[in-house]
Amino acid sequence: MDDGRWTIVRYDMAVFDVIGVGTNSVDEVLITGENLLDVLSAGKGRVHARHVFSGGQTATTMCACAAFGLKTGYVGAFGSDAWGGMVRRDLEERGVATNHSTVVDQPNRTAVIVVDASGHRTVLWHRSEGLSLKPYELDASALQARLVHIDDDDPEIALRAATLATSAGTPVTSDLEHLNGSTEQLISATTYPILNQHLALALTGEHDPERALRRLRRLNPGLLCVTLEARGAAALDGDRFHMSAAVPVSVVDNTGAGDIFRGGFIYGILQKWAIADILRFANAAAGLSCTRLGAIASVPTHDEARRLLAQSLSEHRG
Repeated sequence: MDDGRWTIVRYDMAVFDVIGVGTNSVDEVLITGENLLDVLSAGKGRVHARHVFSGGQTATTMCACAAFGLKTGYVGAFGSDAWGGMVRRDLEERGVATNHSTVVDQPNRTAVIVVDASGHRTVLWHRSEGLSLKPYELDASALQARLVHIDDDDPEIALRAATLATSAGTPVTSDLEHLNGSTEQLISATTYPILNQHLALALTGEHDPERALRRLRRLNPGLLCVTLEARGAAALDGDRFHMSAAVPVSVVDNTGAGDIFRGGFIYGILQKWAIADILRFANAAAGLSCTRLGAIASVPTHDEARRLLAQSLSEHRG
């Protein structure tokens, strides 16, 4: 379809291990050697280095899935500018099929990411409304996969994807960060909801991850997961609570760590691992990404994540 605004690119009907529906971005990463609060207080600060990387929640997760050996596809909107072309090439070079995606005559989504002395990042992003996919533009043929992954950047398209997938018996994972009118619906519509800690707190008022997940049980009877940044991750499987500590690393930049955690989680789900093993592997992948700059640029391989996990377990036993 081409109505002057959209160009829908048709694709083959091959079945993928995972299809991601959601956000891509081009990220300008600014490195400052100071604490960000000090910079804000002073009103100015020096940037020691500047880098441009590809990123975005779902795009990064799909690159992680591809790096772990899964047959991976991405459904989303790329801008028609040079930035859109750059992120699309990066995905394709990493083995993520993008020929199911849309090219829009708009600038691509971009973000400015400030990384302070601790490696913590602050993201300021911009996206034209013209890049929003419309629910009617997604049908079941776009989701021929063993698993579908969504983010909540566009809640309407996320709900559409989750509903189509689960109706076909396909499990759905999620990257839920934003509190909006569709948040509870998305949690209910997702097979494996994965929330960040800030959203879990906003929904439940609970700082404790176990209490937060138990309060969220009313929305979904399945496996619930929350990412906890430096504390690792937690999950509620039935009535059993799992807490998995982060793998200790020297943090350079934590951009994309949560997205890469989800890639590790998806890999473990498709391998039918026990939840404790899934969380450990996903934490190792996320931790390793924190030792590198950027989102997609920091994605580790399967072997790298397994080596870091084995090393961490060995040190813990010792």
